[in-house]
Amino acid sequence: MTPTLYITRNGMLEPLGQSQVLSYLRGLSTDYQITLISFEKPEDWADTEAVARVRADCALKGIRWLPQRFHYRPKILAPGWSMMTFLWLCLREVRRGNAELIHARSYIPAFVAMITRRLTGTPYIFDMRALWPEEMITAGRLRRNSWIHHAIVWAERTCLKRADTVVTLTQAAVIYLKKRYPDELDGQSIVVIPTCADLDRFTPPLSPPLGPPIFSCIGTVLSGWFRTEWLRQFLQVASEQDDSALFEIVTRDDAEQVRHAIDPANTLGARLQIFARTPQDMPRTVQRQTTSVMFYAGGETSELGRSPTRMAEILGCGIPVVANEGVGDVASIVREHRVGVIVENETPEAMLAAWRHLMNLRADPELSKRCRSAAERVFSLEAGTRHYREIYHEIVADRHLDGANERG
Repeated sequence: MTPTLYITRNGMLEPLGQSQVLSYLRGLSTDYQITLISFEKPEDWADTEAVARVRADCALKGIRWLPQRFHYRPKILAPGWSMMTFLWLCLREVRRGNAELIHARSYIPAFVAMITRRLTGTPYIFDMRALWPEEMITAGRLRRNSWIHHAIVWAERTCLKRADTVVTLTQAAVIYLKKRYPDELDGQSIVVIPTCADLDRFTPPLSPPLGPPIFSCIGTVLSGWFRTEWLRQFLQVASEQDDSALFEIVTRDDAEQVRHAIDPANTLGARLQIFARTPQDMPRTVQRQTTSVMFYAGGETSELGRSPTRMAEILGCGIPVVANEGVGDVASIVREHRVGVIVENETPEAMLAAWRHLMNLRADPELSKRCRSAAERVFSLEAGTRHYREIYHEIVADRHLDGANERG
C-alpha cells in the first residue's frame, strides 16, 4: 500500500476530527498506509478514555496516529510553532519512507506541505475546507490589509498554485477562487467534496419522537461568524407560536455565555437547554430533535466556502433545517431538495414567515424521507471517500509515471 501522510491542526478527540477526518481515513486505510498527525487540545487530551478509544480505533484500521499538543498561546506565535512542528515531522516522515503523498487539511498544514514539496518533491493535496482568511476577517480576528492578512493571502495563492490537487467544500468557493486567482488556477485540478457524514450512524429514528417538538442548534455559536441575534429572534418567535416547544443548543461553548447571548432576559427559562455531547452520543441526540437551526454570517465572502457538518448529519437523521442565504451551497441544496426553510433577515416578521413556512413543510409526510434522500445524494461519506480515493490514485499514479520517465 502507498504510504500517505495526513496532517491537520484539528484534534481527533474533537467531534470535527471524528466526523471529518477519521471517518474518511477509515475508508482510505484499506488502500493506503496512513500516518496521521493532529494537534489535540489540552482539555481533550485529559480525557484518557477518549484518547485510548481513538488509539484503538486507529490501530484497528492500521492508521499510525502521531498526536501533538495544541497550544493556544502565545496567540500569534502558537500557529508558527505548529507550523515548525509540522514541517519537522513531515520531513522526517518523508525521509523514513512514510509519505509518498501529503494530504493537508486547511491552510497551515498546506503551507507546510508546500515547503515539503519544494524540498523533497512529495506531492500534496490542499484540502481547503473553507476560505480561512475571509473567515478570520468576518470573525474580527484579522484586519484586512494588515501585514498578517497579506502574508496569509500570499500563502493561499502559493499553495493553490503549487498543489497537485485542490479540494474545496462548495461550488460557490470554486467560482470565487477562479475569479480571484485566474492565473494561479489556470489548469489546476479542483474537486468539490462537500462536508460528509457517516450516514450509517446518523439515521432517522425508528419511530417519531414522542413529546413536545424540540428545536435545536448544534455546534459553536460563539465563534464570531455565527449570527446569535438571528438565533435569538427565531427561538423567541418559536416560543411565542408554540408554548409547548423546547429548545436545545448542543455545543462545547461555555453554557453561561451562550445563554447570555441567546436568552439574555431568561424568557425561555428551563425550556432552553445548553449542553455538550460526545461524538458517540450525537446521533441519538439529533434523532430526538424536530428541526435544527443554523445561521452563519451569510453574504460575506468567507461564507462562500462553508459546508456545515451539522447540516449533513441533521438531514441524515431525516430532520429539516432553518438557515440563511449566502452560506456556500446551503440555500441551493435546501431549495432544490425542499428540506428546510431559508430565512430572509433577522426581523421578527421574517422569522414569523419562516415559522409558518416550516409548519407547512412539517405537515408533509414525505419530509423526513426527502431529508434523508438529500443527505445520501449530497453528503454521503461513501461518495466523499470515493472521491478522495480517486484523487489519491491519480496523484500517486502520476508520480510513479514521472519517476519511470526519469529512470527511462
